[in-house]
Amino acid sequence: MPDINQPRLVVPTALPVQRAGLVAIIRDFTPNWFTVTMGTGITALALNQLPFAGAGLHDVGTVLWLLNILLFVTFSALYAARWVLFYDEARRILGHSVMSMFFGAIPMGLATIINGFLAFGIPWLGAPAAVGIATALWWIDAAMAVVCGIGVPFLMFTRHDHSMEKMTAVWLLPIVAAEVAAASAGQLLPHLAGGSMELTVLALGYALWAFSVPLALSLLVILFLRLVLHKLPHRDMAASGCLALGPIGTGALSLLLLGAAAPHAFATVGLADIGQMARGIGIIGGLALWGYGVWWFLLAVLTTLRYLQREGMPFNLGWWGFTFPLGVYSVATLALAHQTGLALFSVIGTGLVLLLAVLWTMIAVRTAIGAFQRKLFVSPCRVRGSIPSDFTADEV
Repeated sequence: MPDINQPRLVVPTALPVQRAGLVAIIRDFTPNWFTVTMGTGITALALNQLPFAGAGLHDVGTVLWLLNILLFVTFSALYAARWVLFYDEARRILGHSVMSMFFGAIPMGLATIINGFLAFGIPWLGAPAAVGIATALWWIDAAMAVVCGIGVPFLMFTRHDHSMEKMTAVWLLPIVAAEVAAASAGQLLPHLAGGSMELTVLALGYALWAFSVPLALSLLVILFLRLVLHKLPHRDMAASGCLALGPIGTGALSLLLLGAAAPHAFATVGLADIGQMARGIGIIGGLALWGYGVWWFLLAVLTTLRYLQREGMPFNLGWWGFTFPLGVYSVATLALAHQTGLALFSVIGTGLVLLLAVLWTMIAVRTAIGAFQRKLFVSPCRVRGSIPSDFTADEV
């Protein structure tokens, strides 16, 4: 009789090299595709925030926002279909130590659509309808962000196989979703002037900020230690270095937007002094986080140049990690320019948005080609018995 106590060698089933048809795409569809909606949405919003943005840029932003809605709906349908048609394989993502992090990309992609209803939807739908849709979606987004923010770390503690050496900034994705929802609350508040809803959303916005930012900044400290001890990650994860800029930019933007809306919201309940204090904290906090972000931005530039010069950077969906962090940091910079009146931030913010537009164009074209050729539809957690802690280029 075989000894049941002896470890068994599990040979994973190889993934088919050729994939064809919608069913095959559904079977290999993973949530990292929602990073496309994150990058597309923030590019639309950032272009609309440029100091010289006129009707032309506003129209470009509107087109990108509508494209983003189409992408989000399509991706949601594909991923939902995977859970229905291939439940056994789809649920393995819960045990995958990297792909599960991308659950956070779903609420963050939705947040860009919510903000777009306020920036682009009002002229089309009218203020009551656009704000009503944005408000309803924001509650859904905030709930999803909280679930990701606590659920994925719980899986990390109980089911995943992690190590310091294999840690990357991808760990930030489920954590940052809550502060992105906080920034959306700040965008929504000026349209909720009057009534108890305004103060409720403001309070929850600050709570979402606290739910995310302190933990995200703690992870950055660990990430710094990991880089010192184990050097840069494999070139297939090179783009993840820019993700560190995400929680910093979003944290600064959230403080600025919530602080700007706080005086009116607190004044409605006789707490005008607290509102003015919150506005000051928003500006000071935004400035401090912006300065912290400069360090991580410069590090991302240096490491990217090093990868390009020494190892190369094979294209994969991870390249979308360049767009959203740079986008939120750009918008935070322009918000500082607006609230402080300093031309320096306006110039820097404009340069960052133009860089973002170039990166989005390049990455979007390569993604469209890769999707058409079906080279980017890969589900690493689909192979039974093989749940790696890292990816190859095609799997990211």
